[in-house]
Amino acid sequence: MSAKKKPARKSDYSAIPVDALSAAQAASELERLSREITKHDLAYHAKDAPLVPDAEYDALKRRNEALERLFPLLRRADSPSAKVGAPAAAGFGKIRHEVPMLSLDNAFGEADVREFGQRIRRFLDMEGGEIAFSAEPKIDGLSISLAYEKGVFVRGATRGDGEEGEDVTANLKTIGEIPKKLAGTPPARIEVRGEIYMTRADFLAMNKAQEKDGEKVFANPRNAAAGSLRQLDWTITAKRPLRFFAYALGVYEGPAIETQSDLLKRLKGWGFVVNPRAKRCKDVDALVAYYAEIGRERPELPYDIDGVVYKVDRFDLQKRLGFVARSPRWAIAHKFPAEQAQTRLNAIVIQVGRTGALTPVAELEPVNVGGVMVSRATLHNEDEIQRKDVRAGDTVIVQRAGDVIPQIVASLPDRRPANAKPFRFPTHCPECGSIAVRPEGEAIRRCTGGLTCPAQAVERLRHFVSRGALDIEGLGEKNIEELFTLGWVKKPGDLFRLARHRAELEKREGWGEKSVERLLAAIEARRKPALDRLIFGLGIRQVGEATARLLAVHYGSFAGWRAAMEKAQAELAAFDGEKRKPELVGDAWKELVAIDQIGDSMAVDIAGFFAEKHNREALDDLASEVDVADFEKPKNVNAAVAGKTIVFTGSLETMSRDEAKAGALALGAKVAGSVSKKTDLVVAGPGAGSKLADAQKLGIDVIDEAAWRKLAGLDS
Repeated sequence: MSAKKKPARKSDYSAIPVDALSAAQAASELERLSREITKHDLAYHAKDAPLVPDAEYDALKRRNEALERLFPLLRRADSPSAKVGAPAAAGFGKIRHEVPMLSLDNAFGEADVREFGQRIRRFLDMEGGEIAFSAEPKIDGLSISLAYEKGVFVRGATRGDGEEGEDVTANLKTIGEIPKKLAGTPPARIEVRGEIYMTRADFLAMNKAQEKDGEKVFANPRNAAAGSLRQLDWTITAKRPLRFFAYALGVYEGPAIETQSDLLKRLKGWGFVVNPRAKRCKDVDALVAYYAEIGRERPELPYDIDGVVYKVDRFDLQKRLGFVARSPRWAIAHKFPAEQAQTRLNAIVIQVGRTGALTPVAELEPVNVGGVMVSRATLHNEDEIQRKDVRAGDTVIVQRAGDVIPQIVASLPDRRPANAKPFRFPTHCPECGSIAVRPEGEAIRRCTGGLTCPAQAVERLRHFVSRGALDIEGLGEKNIEELFTLGWVKKPGDLFRLARHRAELEKREGWGEKSVERLLAAIEARRKPALDRLIFGLGIRQVGEATARLLAVHYGSFAGWRAAMEKAQAELAAFDGEKRKPELVGDAWKELVAIDQIGDSMAVDIAGFFAEKHNREALDDLASEVDVADFEKPKNVNAAVAGKTIVFTGSLETMSRDEAKAGALALGAKVAGSVSKKTDLVVAGPGAGSKLADAQKLGIDVIDEAAWRKLAGLDS
């Protein structure tokens, strides 16, 4: 990208170091990360054409992970820890996974690994006793699920988006290391999960042959393996040197297996290849030692790895630990460290995000940083630019891990051109010319143009149609911007009136009758959106997918949620925010802040959305076009607790508070952080204080932990 070329509009909140973010800024940053990573997931998993190498993708995930550690209440369902892969690609049949294929959280240092171990002990309330782990190299390949019935291989699928993948059965049957019939006495039904990969030697030989024949060469073994497996013609796959390591189960109907270590032995007995470097580690110290050992051996291994995977060894503990969104609490991937390089900073440009944040980005002379071509890097914010004294023309050190996009570590003043001038941060929005203000105490400068700023309006629309929101296919960045520029789509409701412009759209370059027909069909298919998706799609600050789901669970319907939020906003506006006292606010506000994981700051942003007239008008317009579905309760609910609002207080003896809350939500209950007239049940343990007193005062049923376990069916 040249210095004169204007960068594509993106919501980029990487401008502030993680530990300097406010809660509101962190929520916006997490939302931006969701969109950025989704784009890379689609390119990587569905198209086998990654836009960035794995290390840079890991850098995206690492910043998200750091934010979630600092702001656990803002953890989003569409963060890297809450979604997997990308939708199954066209051209293949689809297979829905009976047991979802999950992704893993990442660790990037010893401190992260030790915190992983401590989190497990806190969740299980096990300060003492052994918690052993299974560890093995993290193969850089393509995740696959293989289904067997009566010992015979019947179908196989890619991970896809974790819920549904591509049917690549015919291709998998060509791979020699995948048994077509299991040895020994296999279970009646079983799904074996593992990794398709290619050795370095096979990769180099294949690329050499491809180049000789004038055919496509691949960038690395992972891309080669993925591209080879995902061929519509299975005979092409048959010619490629693909291999397979097995390491996990999906569906399993057979004799009990107690540990991951035992599972690997069983898999080997059934005829699968398992990684010979897998090892049982008795504690976190042993994990750290194993990581160092594998790191030393990494150059000599015949295949590429990008880290090590740790899993709690005992399956009964895995079951108790469960999942956070779409990632297991009991496993983590410990990645290898970052690399650095030097290059020239050609220009500093300003991007304007969805909520008006002005983000400085360095445009670099492209440089290879450990195998990754880097041309852009974050400069965080105006304070960071001044602190590091970074200027256009400088030679800078670039690092590609530890942040969303590669970051500038430092400039080298001794190599600075004589004419290099300090960067002046703009006081007006480069998109619309509106004044850009920097609120006291914040590091970000924001455009005041609101929806009159094209950058913000387009980004809001892109967010509305994004995967975690209404998920309308065919409305990528380019198309949204075109429709906005044409004046046909200025607000969400306009999308559902786009059919009026069908004839005109079909005549435009890059469209055509079939593409327009597909787009309009995709839009029509979203006329009855799920409540949580719509709430998330509105782009309210601090409201990610997880928070949107909490609101949908609690209020149940669009009309109910909106009425409650408007009432909460009216109550919020009725008193001085600087002198806010709980007894001065009304029931709607109290109910909102009582929802578990929704604090005062988040509630202000949620209710505050309805203070803006243009937001209410946009909602009215949208409501005239769509019929928002009421929230659908989980299928496996417990009738005794489903729909009830439950508060946990005091100490629990057989499980941690987090484990209890997660279990209640999974059973269809609502979990609140404080007691109110709408609370149905209080579970009180030793040391219960004011919440127990409030429950007794209001006449709310109170039970102990043993009664809760019986009610929830945990002892059955």
